Amino acid sequence: MKNFKIPGIGAVHCAVLLAITAQAAAPAATAAPAVAAAPAAATPRDGQNDFDFDIGIWNTHLKRLMHPLSGSTTWVELDGKTVVRKIWDGRANLAELETDAASGHLQVISLRLYDPTARQWSLNTANVKVGTLGVPTVGEFKNGRGEFYDQETFNGKTILVRNVWSDISADSCRFEQAFSEDGGKTWEVNWIAVDTRVK
Repeated sequence: MKNFKIPGIGAVHCAVLLAITAQAAAPAATAAPAVAAAPAAATPRDGQNDFDFDIGIWNTHLKRLMHPLSGSTTWVELDGKTVVRKIWDGRANLAELETDAASGHLQVISLRLYDPTARQWSLNTANVKVGTLGVPTVGEFKNGRGEFYDQETFNGKTILVRNVWSDISADSCRFEQAFSEDGGKTWEVNWIAVDTRVK
């Protein structure tokens, strides 16, 4: 840099002043924007073993509302046995409930199928008097509670059906079925089964 002279300022001071002025006039360097690290994608939960707790033989205490969605409060209580077998290496299981009551012998099966793509279960139920599978309820378990839903026709009216598994331990569990005729605003429970493990 040439030594310019400004009256009243020495050559060295003049050079320093020019350098500071040039630096101030130079465009400010732009810092590269900070790139936020993408959050690690959460691995979807695999619920294939969610029904493992239910495999075995159970004593079942059943309460059944005789006339759902009619205003009736007449319940019957039954005792029976439920046997649950694992099939397809745990990707499905079959539950068979048998019980006797004054109204006759009740036999119900529930085929539970796991969809590995949706990571959900469908619960498909039939009783021996009808011999065909009903509309499946579909859902999953979260925090130890399973909720499953479907839409079907009951007494000529479209309703929602909810199945809930709760109070799950090594030796007991609770299953509850409820109907809603107002789009899920209110629910009427009509089937409660409490299972206690035999083995």
